[in-house]
Amino acid sequence: MIERTRTSRGGFTLIELLVALAVFSLAALTLLNLAGENTRSAVRVEDRTLGGLVAENLAVEAAIAPHLAEGETSGQIPMAGRRWRWTRIVAATDDPGLLRIDIRVLTDEGRAADRTLFRARGS
Repeated sequence: MIERTRTSRGGFTLIELLVALAVFSLAALTLLNLAGENTRSAVRVEDRTLGGLVAENLAVEAAIAPHLAEGETSGQIPMAGRRWRWTRIVAATDDPGLLRIDIRVLTDEGRAADRTLFRARGS
């Protein structure tokens, strides 16, 4: 009589493979989500940086303008292949010789930059 011995095989069971695949899938989805969030953050940083440059340019123009009337002014300006909407509000302060200038730069998604400066009324 030949005795049959049961040989043990190395390897994974189907359940173990499914669990490993589920863990790998969760890790892959997490990494993809992280990559997407990094891309969105880079776009927001670019918007803020370029919007800040637009706001600084408008602030310099307001600071050196010979005469600046009180009130609200708005417009669009091209920069880096995009159009930026801006609003400038010139208002009096408690000091009669001083003007407050608020500049807001917007993208289609929302606010990109704000700047506030003060300048002498007559200069």
